[in-house]
Amino acid sequence: MNGTTLYIKNMVCNRCIMVVEEILKHEGFTPVTTELGKAVVQEKMTREQHETVRNRLEAVGFELTDDRRSRLTEHIKQVIIELIYRHNGELHTNLSDFLTAQCGQDYSTLSKLFSETNGITIEKYFILQRVERVKELLAYGELSLNEIADLMNYSSTAHLSAQFKSITGIPPSQFRKQAETKRRPLDQII
Repeated sequence: MNGTTLYIKNMVCNRCIMVVEEILKHEGFTPVTTELGKAVVQEKMTREQHETVRNRLEAVGFELTDDRRSRLTEHIKQVIIELIYRHNGELHTNLSDFLTAQCGQDYSTLSKLFSETNGITIEKYFILQRVERVKELLAYGELSLNEIADLMNYSSTAHLSAQFKSITGIPPSQFRKQAETKRRPLDQII
């Protein structure tokens, strides 16, 4: 295939995929595959076209990544977000083995790179994303705290509450009662 592969930061959901595809189509490209963090188009891009696409993506909050380290860091983030939002954080192994399998790299390499690039550990990022998902579920008001703990594969409601409070400074029950629940966009966690 003679097409072009783009690595894109800040893609966190299916709407992001649709927006990226629309931008590529608008610029005259034929998307072959588009997934979180990556898009492949049939055509070869000129430098000018690449710059136009970069500017269009940046205008809506995305960013093209060109170096291998940034791409790998973004891939780690996308794998964790997908794990939490599509699979509710359910791991059939530990996080390090899961990421090693998903990224095709030794975990110590992934961990070192992620910490250097983002200033926090992979584990801390996983916890932050998990708590953000719990905030979302609390804001919906459809599930009890026990149901959320079960859904998000916490060992207990007490574990969820303790982790939530350590990150947000308030217990889940107080968060739920607040008139304005403060959530952060997924791409702005860290």
